Amino acid sequence: MADLDRDSQIVRTSIVGIFANLFLVGLKAAVGLATNSIAVLLDALNNLGDALSSAVTIVGTKLAARRPDKKHPYGYGRIEYLTGTVVAVIVLAAGVTALRESAVKVFKPSETDYTVVSLVLLTIGVAVKLLVGRYVRAIGQRIGSAALVASGSDAFFDAILSTGTILAAIATLLWKVRLEGILGVVISLVIIKAGVEILLEPLHGIIGSRPDEELTAKVKEIVLSDKRVRGVYDISLHNYGPSRIIGSAHVEVPDGLCAREIHSLTRSLALLAFERLGIVLTLGVYASTDSSPVLDDISKSINSVAGECPDVLQVHGFLGDEAAHTVMFDLVVNLSADACQVRDSLVSKLETQYPGWTFSVVLDTDAAD
Repeated sequence: MADLDRDSQIVRTSIVGIFANLFLVGLKAAVGLATNSIAVLLDALNNLGDALSSAVTIVGTKLAARRPDKKHPYGYGRIEYLTGTVVAVIVLAAGVTALRESAVKVFKPSETDYTVVSLVLLTIGVAVKLLVGRYVRAIGQRIGSAALVASGSDAFFDAILSTGTILAAIATLLWKVRLEGILGVVISLVIIKAGVEILLEPLHGIIGSRPDEELTAKVKEIVLSDKRVRGVYDISLHNYGPSRIIGSAHVEVPDGLCAREIHSLTRSLALLAFERLGIVLTLGVYASTDSSPVLDDISKSINSVAGECPDVLQVHGFLGDEAAHTVMFDLVVNLSADACQVRDSLVSKLETQYPGWTFSVVLDTDAAD
């Protein structure tokens, strides 16, 4: 039900954006034709692009809401990221178009015929755009819609563009100075910069970015709420849309727990993560050995040797078998370092210190911890 409510909010907000922008298209086209202002006509064209962006958002939301199927078992939620990308491309296209036309007007300014009435109408257009942009962006931030946030940000920069046009018109009326071209170039560059920034957010979602630190902390808090859990590691959260997250983690538990107890523990924690955060969480298990003095000594040595290397971020998952002379543990290495080289160096030192022992090391990346 939450997903349906979110989708309906996106559609309703986008419809508001479509009607508001179509109203502005008509208003600015009339003013632009009456005053022979290329800047105002471009502004009208930009608003038409915004209406198209809102339509794209609606289509994307409908497609993203499709039920999972055999080909896409995790659903279609990531289509929203593609929608945000399309909106950003539209913003960039508007910025480039405005830059090209404005650059021409710097060297070949056209005669304009602004009136007080035309300036009042343009001011009304700015007010409408600011209100609509603020509304759309606020809804987008509240429900986590990258497309709505992008549309709201675009509306804000459109208002700046229109304000620049008004200032240029006032300068023309008062001092017969034509600044449309210069202001258009400056504002176009600002819009292009905004388009690039808007584009980066959905691209991060498509590529796969580092999980939100606050969300990761909440997952840790839930897992560690059970007193039998001695540690939680290797948290991995995969976003299949703004409202669908699937993840995994390793929990460290006493090695004396039986399979039934481990089953009950991991199942209860997974249900808790879903109820509180809406995350489908799969939990693996590390057995925490209540060690012998020999294994305690090896564990301390591992942490000591690892602590001497600045590229080692964490050691966990220690499991030793004194009879077989084997030790296993996981090593989290800085992403900027050569993880294999760090591991081999660490193992070499440990094998020198403990001849006859075998050290098996699993390399982890610093994805969330």
